[in-house]
Formats: sequence, structure tokens, C-alpha cells
Amino acid sequence: MIHKFDFLVIGGGIAGMSYALSVANRGKGRVALICKTSLDEANTAKAQGGIASVSNFAVDNFEKHIHDTMVAGDYISDPLAVRQVVCNAPSAIQTLVDWGVNFDKSHDGTYDLHREGGHSDFRILHHADDTGFEIQRGLMEAVRANPHITVFENHYAVEIITQHHLGRKVTRRTQDIECYGAYILNPDTQKVDTFLSKVTLMATGGVGAVYAMTSNPVIATGDGIAMVYRAKGTVKDMEFVQFHPTVLYNPSETHPAFLITEAMRGYGGVLRLPDGQEFMQKYDERLSLAPRDIVARAIDHEMKIHGLNHVCLDLTHKDAEETKRHFPHIYEKCMSVGIDITKDYIPVCPSAHYMCGGIKVDLNGESSIHRLYAVGECSCTGLHGGNRLASNSLIEAAVYAKSAAAHSLEMIDKYDFNTDVPEWNDEGTMTNEEHVLITQSVREVGEIMSNYVGIVRSDLRLKRAWDRLDLLYEETENLFKRVKATKDICELRNMINVGYLITRQAIERKESRGLHYTVDYPKHAYDKKTEEKIDK
Repeated sequence: MIHKFDFLVIGGGIAGMSYALSVANRGKGRVALICKTSLDEANTAKAQGGIASVSNFAVDNFEKHIHDTMVAGDYISDPLAVRQVVCNAPSAIQTLVDWGVNFDKSHDGTYDLHREGGHSDFRILHHADDTGFEIQRGLMEAVRANPHITVFENHYAVEIITQHHLGRKVTRRTQDIECYGAYILNPDTQKVDTFLSKVTLMATGGVGAVYAMTSNPVIATGDGIAMVYRAKGTVKDMEFVQFHPTVLYNPSETHPAFLITEAMRGYGGVLRLPDGQEFMQKYDERLSLAPRDIVARAIDHEMKIHGLNHVCLDLTHKDAEETKRHFPHIYEKCMSVGIDITKDYIPVCPSAHYMCGGIKVDLNGESSIHRLYAVGECSCTGLHGGNRLASNSLIEAAVYAKSAAAHSLEMIDKYDFNTDVPEWNDEGTMTNEEHVLITQSVREVGEIMSNYVGIVRSDLRLKRAWDRLDLLYEETENLFKRVKATKDICELRNMINVGYLITRQAIERKESRGLHYTVDYPKHAYDKKTEEKIDK
């Protein structure tokens, strides 16, 4: 079946829904919103901590937020992208509020602001400890009420459509690659439909599921990044995978592992060994409020030298009622597994959390492929650089969704549908034996990435990951050519592609920088250049 929509949005989190609402409200055409599962399953809903924006201008300002972002990003961040996000954050917050999103306020009517690791001031807007869920709720209501947006839940994007599908040879050197829409798997018919569009937005979220333990939902398989890479689009900074230092240690819950928000450390939580000893003083003067990469490596090191499978977060010195009020959902979750966070230490460990790299885009959110935009965690705007500053992700998605929408609306009258696109060839069959092969390969990808491309890396580990992933790639591509496209095998292909990109770009970075830490190159590239000058 062939569908035609002026705007095709792939992904239903804050990025996809904000963009969809922005273009739909201008009346420039029909919008299709493709959602891999249900709208409320997006990664946005899992974001507990909050959304960063300068709000109290009496004590805070844009320059401080910009500085904090550059420092956290290890000075790899694009200054123009940083300034764009920070300076446009207040208006993006107001747009979310206008769409029905609520943020907690103090008695005087001003926003109740939190502070998190790496921030020099209180600038984190929140809704209790379920900010992402509240944003998702507000946007879902607005999207469902908009007559110009058609939501396709449980539909799965298989590939984006370019000149390649018209028989033209497309390589990474091709200058004028264009996107004409996407092939989408219909859950009712189990056939791949053709969605033609004038403009396409990729907002498919993160990649956490390629690791054995992640705070992301199981659907975070890097689909958008992999699809754009296969279409010869530019992908950047994939080596910078952020591991959240503190998820609840619970071996029965790994996809997603339950997130213990960084706001708990901003609130006064202290990291300790299970015997009560503090340890962050050995690693950073900011102690438990150090940036996530430092805290994650510190926890990883302490777990290894002491033979532990977790460390602990201690809030027992804080007022019990205040703790329950600030973190009601975390309190309830921990109580459900026998932990009273007002009296007991919380067992925590690091977990794959956020991808700082992704589909390279410009200040308009447009990728290297014309008519294709990318927003949110699947994109690489340049904001995060080597490491994401806490709570900068949701605001990045909101700001860039508005930028991408504005540019799309300017350009869309110049585009038309490409009706020469062929329908998907759905020949092939799938046996139960092949399902077993897919399940096993997914497990292998997680083990490879966690063991060899995790918090601490080395040339030897990365080479081993490369070799193992190469074997899985060959096996999976051969299988894909013989069977009908299903969500399972498409996700596996994407996971292998993403694992390969993380590994390859990690191998290419011959230094330790931001979230990429390798024992073979422990210093920054500029540190090595300084040493070379001294030697001369």
C-alpha cells in the first residue's frame, strides 16, 4: 500500500511530537507520526530528572549554562549549537507549557528548580521525579487532539527511501542524496507499506538496547541512526556513549534497568561502598556531584577493585518526608523490592544511558541527506560534544524540533512526492529456527558491547568487538536477504550497525576524551601536543 503525507515523522518522543505539532499547527499539510510501539512507550517518558533551562535570571544566565555545557562536553561541543539551545530554551519551555505540559512551581509561582551534576546553578525544571512522563503525557494529548496528525502506532520503519531505490548508485561521496519517505512495516498485514513524503524527520531515540544493561526501554535499538547510515548519511561522535552512573541494581530488570535520577545526588545523596565508605573524594573534588563520566568510571573502578556488582547511594541522612515528596516514584519502586530509601542504602551500578553522537545535522536539524531532518537522541547537533550535561537532552529535542519545523515549513513548497518509488519486495519466509538465531544474535551483541566497548576501553577489546560484530553482520545480512522483513530481524540489523559505528569511531579516536576512555591513550590529544612541544 502507498501512503502520501507532506510530513513523515518517525518516532514519538518529545522530538517527534514537538516537530509534528509545530508543522501541523501551521496548516502546511498532513503529518504522519510513525511510532514503533505505542506513543507512551517512548524513551522521553523514562526521563526522571528534568529539563534544563535558565529561568531565574536574577542569579543565573545563558553564559553560565553555555560554559557548563562546554565543560561537560570536554570542549568538543559546537559553540553555535550550544548557544542555539541555551538561548532558545526558555521559549521552548513556554511552548511545551502552551501544549499542556506542567512543571512544578514554588509557593511564589516561580518554577521549582533543581540542580544536577555539572550545573553551576539551579536550572532544572521538573515534575516531581517523572518529568519525562509528564512531557510525554502533555504532548500525547495535544497530538491526539490535532486533526492534521495521523498517528500510526506499532508501525516499524524498515528503511528510508532515496535514489538508491530508484536504481541509482549512491555512495558516501554522493552530494545530492534525497529522502522521499520510508518503507514502513504494517503490523496488521505484516507487509511493508510505502510512505511517500515531501519532508521526513528522524526522531527514533537512542541506542541503549545494544548493551546488556541499559536504562533505556528495549525498543532503543538505534533504528534511525542505522537507517541513515545505510542510506549513506553522515553519522558522527558515536564513540561517546553516556553510562548513567546510578541505575537500581536488580539482575531481573536490565532492559530497562530502573533509573535512579541524578537529581538524587543534587538533592544530597552520597555514593558509598556497601560497607559505608565514601569513595568519590579519590576521583574528583566535586564528589558525588561530578559529571557522569567521572562518576561512572569511579563506580566501575571501585566495583572492579573490590569485586562488587554494585555500590550504594545514601539518602538516609536527609529528611524522610522531604525525600518521599521529592522522589515518590523512586520511593515506591524501591519499596516494591524491599528497600526503604529513607532508611536503607540504594544498590546502584552504571548502565548504558544516552548516545551523545548520531545523525549529523546542521543548526536547522537537517542531515547530510536533503529533505531528511533528525532531532533528539538519534541526532548529533554538536551540543553534547564528548559528554552530555545532565538534563540537556530534553531541551535539545524541544529547541531543535522548533528549528527543524521552521526550516521544513520554509522549504516544503519546493518539494513534491516522488511517485517513481517502487514498492517493497517482500519475498521470503521465516521459520522458528531463524527466530532462535535472531534472539541469540541480539544477546551476543549486548555481551560484545558491554564487555569490549563499555565504560573503559582498549585497542585489544575494540578489535575483538570489531571482529565479532563483523561475523554477526555477515550472518544477519545473509539471513535478511532470505526472509520477510520483520521487526525482530530489522532491529538486529540496526543493533549490529550501531555497534559497529560505536566501535569504529572509538577505534579512530586515539585519545581519552569525554565519555571515551581508553587505557591505550589515557591523555587528551592536546595534552600530547603540549608534551611534544616541551620535548622539542
